Amino acid sequence: MEPLLVYPDPPPPALAQALTDAGYPFRPATTSDEATRLEPEDGWAGALICADDDPEGAAAMCRHLRKRDIPLEPLLLVVRNSGLPTLEPREDLFDDFCLLPLQPGELEARLKHLFWRTGRGTRPELIEYGPLVLNLETYQAAIDGRPLDLTYMEYELLRFLATHPGKVFTREMLLSRVWGYEYYGGARTVDVHIRRLRAKLSEEHAALIQTVRSVGYRFGQSRWGL
Repeated sequence: MEPLLVYPDPPPPALAQALTDAGYPFRPATTSDEATRLEPEDGWAGALICADDDPEGAAAMCRHLRKRDIPLEPLLLVVRNSGLPTLEPREDLFDDFCLLPLQPGELEARLKHLFWRTGRGTRPELIEYGPLVLNLETYQAAIDGRPLDLTYMEYELLRFLATHPGKVFTREMLLSRVWGYEYYGGARTVDVHIRRLRAKLSEEHAALIQTVRSVGYRFGQSRWGL
């Protein structure tokens, strides 16, 4: 999924956090020139325009995005209750609106509906297991909403384990499936990466990756609850 354009830069912290938690990549911009310069090669997935601090600037950004050769959609306007009396339901400027103070669940629901209605984009593919979320498109991971700073191989190992919850893998199996058959490192490589992953998951969630004595490792609970 291409990133969403978010106005302004920096975006309201609650908006940025809600998008991050929901797994939507985004890039902020304050001017139309910035929006053009930062636009991905395949175009924006959509736009969220916050009209809280600068309603006139937000309206100008909406007009710019809608008057392009190919109007940008979907476009979600974020406003306060106090702004509703002056809000005109103009499809030429925006597709839907969301109220401040922001409710993350409402924002995600409106985005999913707009993407479904316009066919412009979809929610990024995620792996979710309890408090753990992996974004397969952006290679990002978070635990309890806290981003995890993972190396490429740490992410790949966690992704592989999380896609097979409850299944036990030997070190040799993990080496071949994650590192590849041409990798000549020893089984200690797996142990080191498991130890680092557990540390980054924090003590509270380190038990997501369990050691199966004399066999290897398992992610999450087995279907037997052991």
